[in-house]
Amino acid sequence: MRQRAARDQKRLDSGVVNSPKDLENLQREIASLAKRQGDLEDVVLEVMERRESVQERVAELTRRLESVQAKAAEAEGRRAAALEGIDAERGTLAKEREVAAGSVPADLLKLYEKLRDQHGGVGAARLYQKRCEGCRLELNITELNEVRAAAPDAVVRCENCRRILVRTPDSGI
Repeated sequence: MRQRAARDQKRLDSGVVNSPKDLENLQREIASLAKRQGDLEDVVLEVMERRESVQERVAELTRRLESVQAKAAEAEGRRAAALEGIDAERGTLAKEREVAAGSVPADLLKLYEKLRDQHGGVGAARLYQKRCEGCRLELNITELNEVRAAAPDAVVRCENCRRILVRTPDSGI
């Protein structure tokens, strides 16, 4: 467009065009080309401004993404460390359980394991203030009298959930 406008201006200045009508047409075309060039330059400026704005937004989002990725990596590291701690604790507790299970009679251990399988991992429950901590139900007076009458080393079970009841000083009996 610039070349065309320059060529038309050269023709106008050279005096080759003698006709007033042709001169007028050349002047209008040069003015039209100048207006069009101005419009296109405005569009180019607008596009450049948008591009700059988008590049700034991309840079901001890239920084935020890097920050989030760093936080995620940090959280994954903490999770891995926590899992290692849990695994170590699990191993220690498994050993302690083996030692404790060795002092429990085989028939009681078998009953406990059976109840544990049936009740989602809890085969024994504490009797606390006349309430079974397994099913959270309070024992009625008859059940409490049976628990009171049982020998200290007798295996007592909850009538509601059938778990083994562990009696403690705060059992309420």
